[in-house]
Amino acid sequence: MRAALLQLNSGDDPAANLPVTLDYLHEAAAGGAHIALTPEVTNCVSSSRAHQNNVLQHEDSDITLATLRDAARELQIWVLIGSLALKTHDADGRFANRSFLIAPDGTIAARYDKVHMFDVQVSEAESYRESSGFRPGTHAVLADTDLACIGLSVCYDLRFAYLYRALAQAGAEILTVPAAFSPVTGAAHWHVLLRARAIETGCFVLAPAQTGQHAAHEGKPRQTYGHSLAVSPWGEVLLDMGTQPGVGFVTLDLDQIVGARGRIPALFHDRPIEGPAHP
Repeated sequence: MRAALLQLNSGDDPAANLPVTLDYLHEAAAGGAHIALTPEVTNCVSSSRAHQNNVLQHEDSDITLATLRDAARELQIWVLIGSLALKTHDADGRFANRSFLIAPDGTIAARYDKVHMFDVQVSEAESYRESSGFRPGTHAVLADTDLACIGLSVCYDLRFAYLYRALAQAGAEILTVPAAFSPVTGAAHWHVLLRARAIETGCFVLAPAQTGQHAAHEGKPRQTYGHSLAVSPWGEVLLDMGTQPGVGFVTLDLDQIVGARGRIPALFHDRPIEGPAHP
């Protein structure tokens, strides 16, 4: 199968971001992709909760979702919308960070709400409290498709290996990790964590990313790491898109999954343990 990773530099205006995403999606289809994948928060990168409240929509009225569903149907390809920032009906007003897998007929084949919230202090000058504006999901999600069995995740989920092990043991062959990674943590951890998740599970890992300095009308401008990656089940980097926006292609040989798991069948060697106990 042939996959296309869309590396975006989304700003905080969903209406302005959409034409760029749509152009890249057409480029992916023209390049023969069976599936195209976009990054986290494809529709809006913003650090201002007030601005998000003004521009975000609920799922049933979100223009990005509706347009990309139409495009998937027109182009007859699978589309993984890495995530959209969406309003919810929660009493506390928090948003959802929701990934969508769109089938070639335009239907929503799977939804996944990001489980792990990015609440970190990267440095004295850089901190994030995702849970203040977004509510976490509670369920892991698999999607059986005519391409492969796909396990969904989003960005900070990458640091929680048990999620990917559970997805792989439940049948996942491809793991998707759309992201908007910090440049500091990206430089330190992005490649090694993605390779580790592939090696641990014997899955292909596809990780489309936001990149560069993101325009903001309100709130602090944000910068992201880029380097959208595709990794083989043996841990080889098949594609690294660097820091420029665009479309990258990779061909996946699903027989490599069987090969990697046959050589090192660690995915099936779990044993019960007790403890840990202090001496």
